[in-house]
Amino acid sequence: MEENMEDGQAPKGCFECCIKCLGGIPYASLIATILLYAGVALFCGCGHEALSGTANILQAYFEVERTAGDTLDVFTMIDIFKYVIYGVAAAFFVYGILLMVEGFFTTGAIKDLYGDFKITTCGRCVSAWFIMLTYVFMLAWLGVTAFTSLPVFMYFNIWTICQNTTIVGGTNLCLDLRQYGIVPVGDEKKVCVGSDNFYKMCESTELDLTFHLFIVALAGAGAAVIAMVHYLMVLSANWAYVKDACRMQKYEDIKSKEEQELHDIHSTRSKERLNAYT
Repeated sequence: MEENMEDGQAPKGCFECCIKCLGGIPYASLIATILLYAGVALFCGCGHEALSGTANILQAYFEVERTAGDTLDVFTMIDIFKYVIYGVAAAFFVYGILLMVEGFFTTGAIKDLYGDFKITTCGRCVSAWFIMLTYVFMLAWLGVTAFTSLPVFMYFNIWTICQNTTIVGGTNLCLDLRQYGIVPVGDEKKVCVGSDNFYKMCESTELDLTFHLFIVALAGAGAAVIAMVHYLMVLSANWAYVKDACRMQKYEDIKSKEEQELHDIHSTRSKERLNAYT
């Protein structure tokens, strides 16, 4: 009979342990981290491939050549943007892990393990630092989103012209790279409607693919902005939790001190009465 009771209690203990572990997971931080990783992955992956496709289009159809030497041309800028993408991917991978760790250390499970004092003293500084840093990153991602919308607009114009070749066929319309600041003013690099390069570019899958890759990269940057906003809400809630815990700790300390003083006074009076009686 006792063996059966022990067998019945074992699953219950395991179940309670699982419930306790699940209760310690910061689900809000987890959702924000997943959204951040998804947005950064879309932006970095699709943005890198879109930049490579842009370089191929410039070389194949606009006949733009890479400048020899250390001259800063459009291809050098594309290479710089690629390296920036590598840095963004690595930096925000680490930052997402740090925010998840911060979320774990402000949950009730960690509070039960380490007590109120360590949570409040360390957590207040960490939460305040992450709130400031996340706000700066949110502004940075807003700038990245605005910057990413520029190639989307440029490719949308080109894609629209290619989709309406029958309408613009009789017009003298040209796509001049000097209008976008891609090449110097004195370097005339353009593709006009009706030319062979124009029809080859419109018929190629590279233009359509690059355009849609920039759209997905823009969506990824927007997802990263939403993740930063989500993180700000989570961190603000954690800050309020830690601040209340600190106040509660101070209240408990003052209350315990007053109770100890009352107990000492009561003990002293009892001893004085006993001495007077004897």
